[in-house]
Amino acid sequence: MLRPWPFKITIRRRGRLPVYLQIAYALIEEIRRGRLAPGSALPGTRELAEDLGLNRKTVIDAYDELRAQGWVKSDRTRGTFVSAELPTVEENGGRSGSPARHMPDQPDFRLVGTAPNISAFLPEKNLLVFDDGAPDTRQVPVVALARAYRSALSRAAQHNALGYGDPRGSLALREAVSTMLNIDRGLSTTPDNICLTRGSQMAIYLATRILAGPRDPVVMEELSYPPAREAFRAVGAEVLSVGLDGSGMRLDELESTCRKTRVRAVYVTPHHQFPTTVLLKPDRRLRLLALADQFGFAIVEDDYDHEFHFVHRPMWPLASVDPWGKVVYIGSMSKLLTPSLRLGYIAAPKAFIDRAAAEIMMIDRQGDPATEHAVAELIADGELHRHTRKTMRLYAERRLLMAKLLTERFAGRVEFGLPDGGLAVWVKFTDKIDMSALAEAAHAKGVKIQPGGAFAISGKPIRATRLGFASMNATELSTATRRLCQALDAVA
Repeated sequence: MLRPWPFKITIRRRGRLPVYLQIAYALIEEIRRGRLAPGSALPGTRELAEDLGLNRKTVIDAYDELRAQGWVKSDRTRGTFVSAELPTVEENGGRSGSPARHMPDQPDFRLVGTAPNISAFLPEKNLLVFDDGAPDTRQVPVVALARAYRSALSRAAQHNALGYGDPRGSLALREAVSTMLNIDRGLSTTPDNICLTRGSQMAIYLATRILAGPRDPVVMEELSYPPAREAFRAVGAEVLSVGLDGSGMRLDELESTCRKTRVRAVYVTPHHQFPTTVLLKPDRRLRLLALADQFGFAIVEDDYDHEFHFVHRPMWPLASVDPWGKVVYIGSMSKLLTPSLRLGYIAAPKAFIDRAAAEIMMIDRQGDPATEHAVAELIADGELHRHTRKTMRLYAERRLLMAKLLTERFAGRVEFGLPDGGLAVWVKFTDKIDMSALAEAAHAKGVKIQPGGAFAISGKPIRATRLGFASMNATELSTATRRLCQALDAVA
């Protein structure tokens, strides 16, 4: 049976220990170190004998010794495997203990700082997940994407273009992104204003490193995107919060904060505020830009799901009406295709892009040329546009179904406003319930939600949750809302 790596067994033919025992003890060490886990297949005796240049009988004797000590089990038809129950060993002056296993849980050195407070919604068997607004990856145009990958790889290989390149990303995709932003979103960019990243989160991380340092004040809404909050905190910035109402960020509170301290940056999600989905009204957009000019702060505009708008045309970004170059605009193509296709971008003044490229040289060196060329091809041949139109129709149907299910099953127990766009609904519970208890009860019923407090900068409990509807089909949405309703009954 082939193994992914060869065994490093040193044989001393003139040593005091018989060769078969040298083999046996070497394999015992592999097991004790965890390189051979219980149930792992050992190579056949003929294969191992050929690798070591030994007589097969010597290896058979070694396996017999391992069997006698209880380290391995043999099956006449399948081969030899590491035992499920391993023997204890005598070591350290005769003390008996379990054999050594994998790396220790804790290192013998200091871990600097604290881990970012970001929840990971990992898939679990038989569990439906109300994510924060992810797409349905079953809709990915696999055939078209595979064709584009194959074409991109072939062309890149022919032109020796699969090596190190521009840290800003491939010129072809930067040109395509620049054209899209100029035509569809009203920006005025060239490819020199674009830097490609491995998803929008990397773009946010780069922005925080460039715009803020230790003790620099940055402002976010009280309810905001946790990874952005933690990215600013990771660089030592002081994250300050301002309020939020039905028209978006409270700019009177922002101005008051700016008059007290020198704010370096303001992070906003104006198109569909995260997590509440509120749209930042036009008058507040203009005032935010004016405040940025007056007080000298940068605006990080995270336009994470611009394409998904169902009622009217999406409102143009802040960056489209920014006369001073105050806005660092962040977008993503991951939601158009699949989150596993890590592809985001930054649009900003050239000096900012050059600095972002220098930061990328330290952490990533460059992007993924094959992926970038493939996506550029999907854009050029219209496949991405066709895919967007298809998913828009599907998500619009699921949006209305979600509203219907929430209204019918939670009548009087929840409040929500159906957003004009985006892939999630912000739901407030009218009952005085413990959100942590609700999340636990929901998990027990087979559905996962994230309590609203996870989005609060202060960490205070919020009797609400963000329910993504796009990643589940009609049957799954029906089942998930029914299970959540049952969980609410259990804790109310």
